[in-house]
Amino acid sequence: MSVQSSKLKPKLPSQLKRQAGQGMTEYIIIVALVAVAAIAVYQYLGQVLRAQTAAVAKELAGEDGTQQSRAAQSAAESAATQAAAKSLKDFTGQSQGAAR
Repeated sequence: MSVQSSKLKPKLPSQLKRQAGQGMTEYIIIVALVAVAAIAVYQYLGQVLRAQTAAVAKELAGEDGTQQSRAAQSAAESAATQAAAKSLKDFTGQSQGAAR
């Protein structure tokens, strides 16, 4: 009977707070990781996003957004060439050179 009564024993308030705090900490870590990823993507594609937003704003205002669309296209091409120029080998090669 003592085994069954220990299973039915209610949790102490301190145990409930600790579990809720752990869940909140995990949530904060996940939100922080998503924020860092969003910042990295925006830094990488910032010019493209700004130019596309400007083109959409011009078009919605009834003006010609061709110039902004071309700027977005050239920024996208520039980002693609920068991405193709660097790989993980570039970063590992620097660390090996520094260790020597």
